[in-house]
Amino acid sequence: MKRRIFDIIQIGQKGDFASRAFDLGIVIMILVNIATMILQTFDELANYQNVFVAAETVTIVLFIAEYILRLWTAEYLYPTSHRAKAVLRFMISFDGIIELFTILPFFFMSGFVAFRLLRVVRIFHLFRINSYTDSFHVIKSVLYEKRNQLVSSIFIIVVLMFASSLFMYSAEHSAQPQAFKNAFSGLWWSMSTLLTVGYGDIYPITAIGRIMAIFIAFLGVGVVAIPTGIISAGFVEQYRKEQDSTNNDLQRIHTIIIGIDSQWLGHTVAEIEQQYPVNILLRQKGKYAIKADSNDVVSLEDVLTVYQYEEPHIQKKSQS
Repeated sequence: MKRRIFDIIQIGQKGDFASRAFDLGIVIMILVNIATMILQTFDELANYQNVFVAAETVTIVLFIAEYILRLWTAEYLYPTSHRAKAVLRFMISFDGIIELFTILPFFFMSGFVAFRLLRVVRIFHLFRINSYTDSFHVIKSVLYEKRNQLVSSIFIIVVLMFASSLFMYSAEHSAQPQAFKNAFSGLWWSMSTLLTVGYGDIYPITAIGRIMAIFIAFLGVGVVAIPTGIISAGFVEQYRKEQDSTNNDLQRIHTIIIGIDSQWLGHTVAEIEQQYPVNILLRQKGKYAIKADSNDVVSLEDVLTVYQYEEPHIQKKSQS
């Protein structure tokens, strides 16, 4: 039962109705919880506060139940760890922290401001909706693969921000000491200029300051383009990898009809997979096609759907 609960609360497969229904319920709960938090900020809807509180209470109770189930089944999520360590690993994981911060503010609504601010963390629950699609996994893989380049580009941005702040302080401090009091007072201006087009609250008034501002603005265009180009190139590479992988997988899937002279006739699926570089996916007998079991014996006129491994795997498996 514990293993079955773990399978249900994880991202479900298409054939598992209970797990897919659980996924849909989680998505609905997240949307209701976020919508309730947003609607509570409207003074025009003050008459419906009781409804909002009830909806929030129900969703939080369900989140608590889900959190407890995930702690209970954490040993299946981390099978190589002991039970206590598996529970701890889930609690400090991204999903575990988000779920805990989603629950805690509900019990401290009238407490410190910091606890009330934790309600904003609930918005990160929306990432779980994306986790049910392959697109979110593509984004994570791209960011992970390009992490070194992204860190380098962020470092360049930080260096340019501090450099432009120092330059602007040197040029503008004597002309407007209130706006540029010290070296760090120009940091807000440099950030808004490098990453956007400036907010207009702080701006240079001297000739040399304006000249430097022009060059810094041009640098900002190039600086923003660096991480954008890295991420864009990563998406293209990842898309090509997935396309190539899909095409290769399709090319390695074959349909084999077992005849009287077949070497596989009378052997079990496990024996065939051990001796040959294939994985038998489906076994069709007459009108019915079922998933191949390792103990199934291949008989005459069976139709097998097999996946043939690529060359390195063939050599390895043939030797074994």
